[in-house]
Amino acid sequence: MEGVGAGGGGGGGGGPWAKAAAHPTLAKRKAIERMRRAAMVDSMGGEAIDNSAAANALQHVYVHIPFCARICPYCAFYKERADPAQAARFCEAVLAELAVAASLCEAHEKARELNGAGGTQARAAHRAAATATLRPKTIFFGGGTPTALTTAQLDSLLRGFHAQLDLSELREWTFEANPGSVSERKAGLLRDYGVDRISLGVQSFDDALLQLLGREHSAAQAEASFHLLRRSGFENLNIDLMFGLPGQTLAQWEATLQRAIALGPDHVSAYCLTYEEDTDFFRRHARGEFRTDPEADADFFTRATDLLGEAGYEQYEVSNYARPGFESVHNRAYWGGHDYLGIGPSAVSTVGLRRWQNVSDYRVYADRVLAGETASTGDEVLTPQMKRSEAIALSLRTSTGIPAAWVEDRANEVEEFVRLGLMQAKTERYVLTPAGRFLADSVAEAFL
Repeated sequence: MEGVGAGGGGGGGGGPWAKAAAHPTLAKRKAIERMRRAAMVDSMGGEAIDNSAAANALQHVYVHIPFCARICPYCAFYKERADPAQAARFCEAVLAELAVAASLCEAHEKARELNGAGGTQARAAHRAAATATLRPKTIFFGGGTPTALTTAQLDSLLRGFHAQLDLSELREWTFEANPGSVSERKAGLLRDYGVDRISLGVQSFDDALLQLLGREHSAAQAEASFHLLRRSGFENLNIDLMFGLPGQTLAQWEATLQRAIALGPDHVSAYCLTYEEDTDFFRRHARGEFRTDPEADADFFTRATDLLGEAGYEQYEVSNYARPGFESVHNRAYWGGHDYLGIGPSAVSTVGLRRWQNVSDYRVYADRVLAGETASTGDEVLTPQMKRSEAIALSLRTSTGIPAAWVEDRANEVEEFVRLGLMQAKTERYVLTPAGRFLADSVAEAFL
């Protein structure tokens, strides 16, 4: 839920990846080659302007693992119940997509540069692109529940990532995990492969609210999982929490915050519940069973800011708090408008002025990828104005705000927000005030 810290990871000798390289099967190698050739044909034949960055400029990778032990009634992310019979094939497809990701991005970039050039020159560029290697600074496994995979499946997947990526510049490797799917064996495996950050989906330390949310763990199990991860050597742990839940009281929220703080996590993400379409909670809200209470939500938000601030956590983004040096590198890159590559079903990628999303069905995704076809549902060509608006909306949510130059042409809106006490000037930048942070989305809409 967080993903979208300190320390580095991966890339060196030793560890299980040094014992056995990931050798793709003949069928996989043929599928990879078909995908590469398809990318070449698409790029050479396309007439639209492509503003993709080169593969080596891609420094942030997101991997979507859609499997969950149970389906939570509030979650709108693409997810399905784990199917052991299909999971191994899915992992093979993820590695196959990863294997062509660099050449796909590089091929599009070269096609743009050589637009109008002779076919021989273009084909030579694409052949060179086939040898490109991604060198990420961050990797984020989200879902779904990545730790819903078996230990053997995780081992195969992570071994493949080490074989296919240059991890010499990796600064942060995050895995989302649920307390119900954490074990000492899995935690040890993740550490052995260089994963250095875990985002634990606790959501609440109130058992009644956990039951309402459809979570499979209890508050005690959440605490036990946190301690297990610490014992396994993880020095960068995030706890995900939610407020604004149906029937939740301020006292319950304060108790959850205090129990979280007592554990001593390095990072806390605190999100207000939103009623998303195609969820059971949305339908119950539409029927009037659940009601929103903006004033109560504001009180929850303020209490989180106060208690976490007193405990030494800096609110560096509207919903995210960290001890100094433990801010999420991956999420900061996303909020800063950096390019990112999405791997897996429903994953979104943005490279230059191109954006695309993979099909939201892991079976169809695996079928396409392993047949050498693209998993994308199609490209969206962004405009510089769209990118600028997105950058303003995302950056406004952070504690550093936006450069004043970005909104020079929106003086009336800025003046009004300053007058209302929602924005303030700060050394040639504009940042949201504490009151403005709670209304960050509404403020951002004015600049879209």
